[in-house]
Amino acid sequence: MDIKTASALRRLRLVSAPEAISFLLLLVCSVLKRTTDFNAVPVMGAIHGVLFILYVIFWLDAWNRTRWDVKRAALYFVLSVLPAGGFFAERKLKQEAEDAVGAVIAARARKEGEKEGAVGA
Repeated sequence: MDIKTASALRRLRLVSAPEAISFLLLLVCSVLKRTTDFNAVPVMGAIHGVLFILYVIFWLDAWNRTRWDVKRAALYFVLSVLPAGGFFAERKLKQEAEDAVGAVIAARARKEGEKEGAVGA
């Protein structure tokens, strides 16, 4: 995995939890608007809208760079439109990034082992 792909996954991961929080807060504000005189929906709606747009932009960038299959890309998009789905997306993205880093380290170790074997022969 190159640095740009890792950065794309990191950006998507970092925006997924705040997007999920803003979605849940928007739902709470919607309930409060209908049950009390408190109306924070316009503010929370704007905040959530910006975070959702960022999520979609970062999702498209990550999909383009990682070459996810349609099923995996759709999963990450569906998680963005579910309440609290962003928390699951963040966890899955973290695991995916750790797996990718582990694969890079293993590949480098094999490459170094091959170099040492060729030099020693």
